[in-house]
Amino acid sequence: MDTTEQIRQFLDFLQPQLGQEVHVGPWLEIDQQRIDQFAAVTGDQQWIHVDPERAQKESPYGSTIAHGYLTLSLLPYLTESNHPDFFQNNYPGMKYRVNYGLNRVRFPAPVKVGAKIRARTTIQSAEQIGGAVQICYIITIDIQGENKPACSAEFLARLYP
Repeated sequence: MDTTEQIRQFLDFLQPQLGQEVHVGPWLEIDQQRIDQFAAVTGDQQWIHVDPERAQKESPYGSTIAHGYLTLSLLPYLTESNHPDFFQNNYPGMKYRVNYGLNRVRFPAPVKVGAKIRARTTIQSAEQIGGAVQICYIITIDIQGENKPACSAEFLARLYP
């Protein structure tokens, strides 16, 4: 089968999923150790993230909070997109996927230390771009027990046959 036919078949596979929530990931507790490790790796040592005593006294949140980019960096785990079966089950006929980027990212609510978060994924669109299929996912990272999400992002992936 040629590339054009593989792309057409894959787009046909995705068509019924457009606008649909296709995945809800597991809850993950964000502890201080994870926040501290992220701070050490990125060099972002702002007290609101790494100083629990000061954050308890001075922060409007009453505790340390996760970096927004920490929350964003957890997308592969939260979406389970690196699980061994994920690719085969979700991208039939495709050989590999690349992270193409993000169109829009917002952090509406802070993730306080000890909070649990999870990702919900919706397929917004899918289209052929050259010899690939570009999928735009809307990913919302919920905070357990909160009304506002921790993060909302438009994630672009390109898949190649």
